Amino acid sequence: MRLKSLQYCLAYTTPVLVVGSIYSENFWSYAAIIFIFAIVPFFELFTKGSTKNLNKIEEEIAKEDPLHDWILFGLVPVQYFILGYFLYQMSNELLPLYYKIGATLAFGISCGILGINAAHELGHRTSKHEQFMSKMLLLTTLYMHFFIEHNRGHHKNVSTDDDPASSRLGEGVYQFYFRSIIDGWLSAWHLEAERLKKKQLNFWSMHNEMLLYQFIQGLLIILIGLFLGTTTLLFFLAGALMGILLLETVNYIEHYGLRRKKNGTSYERTMPVHSWNSNHPIGRLLLLELSRHSDHHYLASRKYQTLRHFDDSPQMPTGYPGMMVLSLIPPLWFKVMHKTLKKYQKKSPE
Repeated sequence: MRLKSLQYCLAYTTPVLVVGSIYSENFWSYAAIIFIFAIVPFFELFTKGSTKNLNKIEEEIAKEDPLHDWILFGLVPVQYFILGYFLYQMSNELLPLYYKIGATLAFGISCGILGINAAHELGHRTSKHEQFMSKMLLLTTLYMHFFIEHNRGHHKNVSTDDDPASSRLGEGVYQFYFRSIIDGWLSAWHLEAERLKKKQLNFWSMHNEMLLYQFIQGLLIILIGLFLGTTTLLFFLAGALMGILLLETVNYIEHYGLRRKKNGTSYERTMPVHSWNSNHPIGRLLLLELSRHSDHHYLASRKYQTLRHFDDSPQMPTGYPGMMVLSLIPPLWFKVMHKTLKKYQKKSPE
């Protein structure tokens, strides 16, 4: 079992590539983005991945093995090292623009995979220190409201039109970006206002986490601008935006065209059939099992190492990195996914 635990150390492939890209100071700065969005998708075209699940004994052992937690926790200081190193390099006026663009793309990948994906896993934990680490990671990509909206909004409304992060049938990814980002941010304000009202706390106070998040993020932006200059700040903002767009692209592909039935004023329970799943091995390890998304929504408290495959959950044609690239070409995305969706619907019982 310990060998199975060690396989998740491959999640550190991304930060190693990102650091190498930033260190290169030449065209190798594009290595991270080429690996994640060209090499990995190519190899995953020829793999299907295992549908095998852990048995009950293996699951209990994996759940209690602290190595899984330390692999996850270690990504926090790694992301902050990458942030500091990236800002240091961007502040060097002697480095060429083509390199800085590549390094910014690499940093953006780090923001999406470490700054948000690892934060997503930590945000579902119940301990205060793990939730704090989640918020710290989200700060690096200026998306701290995700902690509120994802846990209190997305998981409640997933695969319905009430959820900004659930893409609709026929909706292109670029249209989705605007709706999901804007409506998700507004939803987080609404959810926090509801929480404060129930607890009879003042909206305009430090009890309001949304106000606190905007202050902390604004302070980080000001500090970078003051100490490292406007140009460095712009590169940081570009990298953070890329991290956000990577998250929203993942949101787009995870629930595309899937909807829960409405029973009166409420919806049916979220089941594995309401999320697209992928067992492709490379993406599973790089993203800490994020691609086994069906089980995550079925039972959000499950730790990443225990997520299961369900035979009745809709399966993506390839892994997450490849599907993300495909979504950026809407005509091809619609052609592939609508055909896949029809096949899945024919197999599904009414």
